[in-house]
Amino acid sequence: MKKVIAVIDIGKTNKKVFLFDENFEVVFQNSTQFDEIIDDDGFPCDDIVAIENWIKNQILSIQKKGDFKIQAINFTTHGASLMYLDKAGKRLTPLYNYLKKLDLKDYENLYRKNGGVEEFSRKTASPVYGMLNTGLQILWIKKYKPEIWKQVNAVLHYPQYLSYLFTGKITADYTSVGAHTATWDFDTMQYHSWLKDENITLPEPCKGNKATIAEINGEKIAVGMGMHDSSSSIIPLLDKEKDFVLLSTGTWIIAMNPFSKEVLTQHQLNNNCLCFMTPEKQQIKSSMQFLGRIHEVYLKALSEHYNVNINTHLDLSLNAMLCEEIHQKNARIFLSEGIDTDFEAYKENLNAFTSYETAYYQLIYEIAKKVIVGIDLISDKNANISNVFISGGFNKNEIFIKFLRLLKDNIEFKISDCKNESALGAALMMKNYL
Repeated sequence: MKKVIAVIDIGKTNKKVFLFDENFEVVFQNSTQFDEIIDDDGFPCDDIVAIENWIKNQILSIQKKGDFKIQAINFTTHGASLMYLDKAGKRLTPLYNYLKKLDLKDYENLYRKNGGVEEFSRKTASPVYGMLNTGLQILWIKKYKPEIWKQVNAVLHYPQYLSYLFTGKITADYTSVGAHTATWDFDTMQYHSWLKDENITLPEPCKGNKATIAEINGEKIAVGMGMHDSSSSIIPLLDKEKDFVLLSTGTWIIAMNPFSKEVLTQHQLNNNCLCFMTPEKQQIKSSMQFLGRIHEVYLKALSEHYNVNINTHLDLSLNAMLCEEIHQKNARIFLSEGIDTDFEAYKENLNAFTSYETAYYQLIYEIAKKVIVGIDLISDKNANISNVFISGGFNKNEIFIKFLRLLKDNIEFKISDCKNESALGAALMMKNYL
């Protein structure tokens, strides 16, 4: 029976399970999707009961089949999601959606007490993101759902909640608390004092390689505490590379620099920069932009405008001459000059183009320009960043990569040869248990 590490990788869309062998090669994987349900306010959210049952059934099925011996389990999930438990350890709430709107006026007092919006955001490396700041989520529960708050005994980030399902342990890890939560003080590298002022107690975070031995369906298995997926995705590269930026691409395009020694500045913060943390409690200066979402909405608009299949962009071959022409023109048509705050497609913009190809190339050029600005912002003044590794969906987009190289010819843009980075990073944290 082959010894393996199981990783449960939960994204907003796809829920996956991977088995990694002793060489950290994937020997089994399975994935599924679930329809959203609605929360107690009528807002769409993930079906946490269905997800819990699927995870437990996947582990049981692997054990029963007998082809693999699970030595360890770890978890990686999207951030900005919390679970609230009562004294009996029972879940009190749905898994609230981080796209749910908060009234930011409710938090004016918090910001005022802690140096104002700009200083508080700088100190916590957390731009004002509403529900994406999990600390604000806690205050929202406390104010608007007091009957629930009275029962709350523990607050867990999503990865730690999945771990809790197997161990019953209340835990926290640095990658989760450091991900734009507004709860972590990056100046002192500990929880921010506002939590104590609000009588909120969160678990003390531990390094990501810690595990609890739990009995699961009659077998003793090391269970990790789980990790935030963006921070997890950088671990495989940290094992073998130095002085690089990881460009993680998907719905969010996130440029991550784990080698920045400079503190986050107000200028960076005002331009969509923030900090994540490694499992070892080191900051990862990052630029986080919703550019994949812009790509998605314009693919639909392009499809309708030109009456073609929505995946027509996948059939485009690289036209280097067109790339050069668009680069030379340096026009701005689709995206804003500064930070994008509107993620809808404006179909009238497409009237400027005679073909699908030229419109799509212009869109990708503008996305690439924003990415380069993000990379420049997170690079230290005297840094020698020479390599950018591209992971995720856009690393197959030759047009995107060509524009990056035209815009920044002193950097080598490389396609990351690592697949399933987030899951692999979580598996590597459990290597001592394999």
